[in-house]
Amino acid sequence: MSQQTTGTDDTGRGHLLVHDPTLRDGHHAVRHQLTAAQLRGYAEAADAAGVPVVEVGHGNGLGASSLQAGPARLSDEEMLSVVREALPHSRMGVFMLPGWGTMRDLRRAVAHGADVVRIGTHCTEADLAERHLGLLREAGVEAHGVLLMSHMASPAQLADQCARLVSYGAQGVGILDSSGHYLPADVTARIAAMRAAVDVPVMFHGHNNLGMAVANSVAAAEAGADILDACARGFGAGAGNTQLEVLVPVLARMGWRTGIDVYRLLDAADVAERELMPKPPTIDSVGLVSGLAGVFSGFKNRVLDISARQDVDPRDVFFELGRRQAVAGQEDLIVDVAVDLRERRAGRGGQTG
Repeated sequence: MSQQTTGTDDTGRGHLLVHDPTLRDGHHAVRHQLTAAQLRGYAEAADAAGVPVVEVGHGNGLGASSLQAGPARLSDEEMLSVVREALPHSRMGVFMLPGWGTMRDLRRAVAHGADVVRIGTHCTEADLAERHLGLLREAGVEAHGVLLMSHMASPAQLADQCARLVSYGAQGVGILDSSGHYLPADVTARIAAMRAAVDVPVMFHGHNNLGMAVANSVAAAEAGADILDACARGFGAGAGNTQLEVLVPVLARMGWRTGIDVYRLLDAADVAERELMPKPPTIDSVGLVSGLAGVFSGFKNRVLDISARQDVDPRDVFFELGRRQAVAGQEDLIVDVAVDLRERRAGRGGQTG
């Protein structure tokens, strides 16, 4: 596709690297049940479009397939093998949260051809990534450290955590707007602080709970981010992620280069909508409340299930989880919150009766 037909501005802002976690974050939306054929079909389409990095795995990353986080249809090894074969040009990325995944999981991912490995921690717990980043650097794999639930920390705190990640060997650092809570000004302040603190690439990963994912990603780029995450049709947890096939042309119009073929990217997005998801993500009432409350988008399905069993309003559950500052890995807290809400309601009913 010609550069002119994308509507590209000629201001020449430079190059941005796009990471595509459709086959990892999207897993949240379908309870981690993608098949080998689905993984292969989308990976081939993304590769044909020139997407630089395609991330694959259980929604919570390597080693996370479990009753607590949700069992995946395929093992990590099966997912990695299928996608690696489907990416003759694109690099393959994986994600791991210490506690879900282990050093053994990292070694297996490297053996299966992972090119880029992200180690995620809570936004104030970068120290948990030290050993894992060291192993990856020794293995010669590109290693990134990323901070989850980043709205819970100030720009200065995030900058300090990123500097620590670099000291442990991270070749890139970044933040995830895990609950879709940010507005553009929030992103600008945090990315600018991180950019000033480190001399490695800086990443931003947005969620769309408040409808701001593309705008937040643009704000990140303008503040100095080098890497942006986005998923086909926004396929991801809760209200979805930054929409890949929207973000790339928007960046092109603003003068950034991504190296991605827009027509083929649109084709890949069509494949994703047709083959991966029952319907594209929407900002429904629960997803919106999740963003307002600042709660991990991946909690959505479990909140809905548990709220129905306990006969409580899932919106109340999300706001209470936000008040308790729940983070990924604390899925068991959803049950406690729902039971507490039900018992409080029963108590109020008893008093008024």
